[in-house]
Amino acid sequence: MTNPDTRQRVLIVDDTPENIEILRQLLRTDYAIQAAINGEKSLEIARRTPQPDIILLDVMMPGMDGYEVCRRLKNDPLTEHIPVVFITALDQTGHETTGLELGAVDYIRKPFEPMVVKARVQNHLQLKRYEQKLEALVEERTAELALTQQITIEALASLAEYRDSETGSHIKRTQHYMLVLATQLSQHAPYRDSLDAKTIDLLFRCAPLHDIGKVAVRDSILLKPGKLSPEEFEEMKLHVEYGANALDVAKGQHGASNFLTLARELILGHHERWDGKGYPYHLAGEAIPLAGRLMAVADVYDALISQRVYKPAFSHAEAVNIIRKDRGTHFDPAIVDAFIEIADEFQHIAQTYADKPLPDA
Repeated sequence: MTNPDTRQRVLIVDDTPENIEILRQLLRTDYAIQAAINGEKSLEIARRTPQPDIILLDVMMPGMDGYEVCRRLKNDPLTEHIPVVFITALDQTGHETTGLELGAVDYIRKPFEPMVVKARVQNHLQLKRYEQKLEALVEERTAELALTQQITIEALASLAEYRDSETGSHIKRTQHYMLVLATQLSQHAPYRDSLDAKTIDLLFRCAPLHDIGKVAVRDSILLKPGKLSPEEFEEMKLHVEYGANALDVAKGQHGASNFLTLARELILGHHERWDGKGYPYHLAGEAIPLAGRLMAVADVYDALISQRVYKPAFSHAEAVNIIRKDRGTHFDPAIVDAFIEIADEFQHIAQTYADKPLPDA
C-alpha cells in the first residue's frame, strides 16, 4: 500500500464542496489530497510543511477570489514555486490571460473531464519534478565549480607563499581577516548594498590572490635577507601590476566576471593609501576600490604581527594601535572603525592559523 506521506500533494480550493469531492475521487488514488473552501484557508495550507506540490484553484469564490489567492501565492517566496492550475466554468471563459499573467500554469474547465483532469495534473507534476532535478543538478555543478575554483586559487597563491618562507600562513590568515572585516563593515549603513553576502563570499575567495604577482619578482629581491634598497623596493612594488596583468590575460581568454573584476581591484588596490601616497597609481580616498581598502587593513595587520628578518613581530595590541593611528592617512576611516570593533576576531584568526614550517621543496 502506498504511504500517503510519500505521495505528491494536491491542494483543491473551491467554495463548492461537491466540486472538491469530484476532484478528490479522481485524484485520491495517486495523490495525497488537501482541500480548502476559501482563499484564506488555502494560503494557510500552502505555507504548511509539507507543502502542496500543485494547487487546483477555483476562480470565482466569495470574499477572496482565485485571482487574489494566486497573486498572494506568487508574491510570497515561501509559496511562489507551487504551480497553480485554475478551475473555471465554461461560462467564465476569456479570463485565461489574467490568470496566466498572475503566474498560473494552466486552466481546467467545469464540468470536469476525468481524463483531462488527471492528464493535466500529472503533466504539471512531472514538469515540476524535472525542474527540481534540474535545479539540484545546477546547484551540484555550481558547487563543484566553486570548489575547483577555490582549489586552483589556493594552489596559485601558494606559489608565492612557497617562494618566500617567511610568509607562512599569511594567505590563510588574510583570507579570514577579509571575511570578518567585510562582514562587519556590511553592518554599517553606507556599505550594506555594496557588501551583500555574494560579494563577501567573492572577497573571501579571491583574497588569496592579493600577492600572486610576487611569483614574477626576482629571487634576489623577494628572498633578500634584509631591508630592500630604494631601487629594489621599486621593483618589488611591481608585483601588484604583475598580478593584475595575469588576471587580464585570463579575462581576455575567458571574458569578464565579477570574480576577476573584484580580484583585480583587490590586487591593485591593497597597497594604495587613503591619503594618496600609496602605489601603483597614487589613488586617494574612495577612488581606491573597496576591495583594495579592505585588503590593505588585513594585509598590514598580518605584516605587523609577523616576524621578518628586518623586524620583530609586534603584539596584537601594538598592531591595533598602529592601524588606529593611521586611520585617515593610510587606511579608510570607516574600515578602521569596523576593524577596531572586531579586533579580537583578528587575534583569534592569527592564533588559529599561526605559522607552521613549510615543507622542504
